[in-house]
Amino acid sequence: MSTVITDTSILARRGGLAGRLSDLFWRKPGILLLLMLTPPLLWLGIIYLGSLIALLLQSFFSIDDFSGLINYEFTLSTYRQLLIPSNFDIILRTVVMAVMVTLASAVIAFPIAYYAARYARGKWKVIFYLGVMLPLWSSYLVKIYAWKLILAKEGILTWFLAKLHLLWLLDAWLALPVVGGSSLSISYTGTFIVFIYVWMPFMILPIQAALERVPGNLIEASADLGGNPAQTFRFVLFPLALPGIIAGSIFTFSLTLGDYIIPQIIGSSRLFIGQAVYAQQGTAGNIPLAAAFSVVPIVIMGLYLWMAKRQGAFDAL
Repeated sequence: MSTVITDTSILARRGGLAGRLSDLFWRKPGILLLLMLTPPLLWLGIIYLGSLIALLLQSFFSIDDFSGLINYEFTLSTYRQLLIPSNFDIILRTVVMAVMVTLASAVIAFPIAYYAARYARGKWKVIFYLGVMLPLWSSYLVKIYAWKLILAKEGILTWFLAKLHLLWLLDAWLALPVVGGSSLSISYTGTFIVFIYVWMPFMILPIQAALERVPGNLIEASADLGGNPAQTFRFVLFPLALPGIIAGSIFTFSLTLGDYIIPQIIGSSRLFIGQAVYAQQGTAGNIPLAAAFSVVPIVIMGLYLWMAKRQGAFDAL
């Protein structure tokens, strides 16, 4: 007696174009993956990388001083212009500001992130995330102009210091040659404060994520072995949180390096790289020099990301 075995686990082919395509994608999933990845890869390759390559090529051209037209011949003279004192000061000023903002953000963000990682639970953690993320939900320009009003000579900060009889301290600080000015709203100090406020969430969250990965028993073991809080922080907590700090610094450093709106609205007349790019491209019409200025942050961030990767910072993103 013969037994007929019917395999019901294999479905019959479906008809129509949609059915044939579905069967093809099921048999060859690589084709479906290729179709899904093609649009974003084209966008990345043509729009993003293509524009960067075009920008890089523009930086190897020069501007004719007589006609004001672009001379499309390969030259390094535009990059040599970056080394003249006025342009080099712009680069140095921007890098110093980015480094100072990054260091100050890390110092301020660490205790906040530590509290959120070690002690905040339940609704308090929700409140923490809301407090950190809420500034990111408001308009970028609204925040900056609000800070311009706060830091102005007639602003609330000056009024508050006057009530505390500390206005002399503010005047003494504004009298300093580099960081001072006629008011906080048109000084490097004001620019520094607003940079920290705007980019602070990008520093807090990576540090908090890194600290949450630190096992609590390591801190307890350090205390059991006689380590005081300073030693525990230096030899246990800080090394394990360092990837998160570096990950946060990637955001704060790069965003400060390329921003031109904050220095344009709050700050002195001295330019930053972003302002120089805008001025050379828009007002002066010197696109090659604007492109050369734009390459500077790209090179700096490329080196910084390479060093950050060696420290394992991307594991904390």
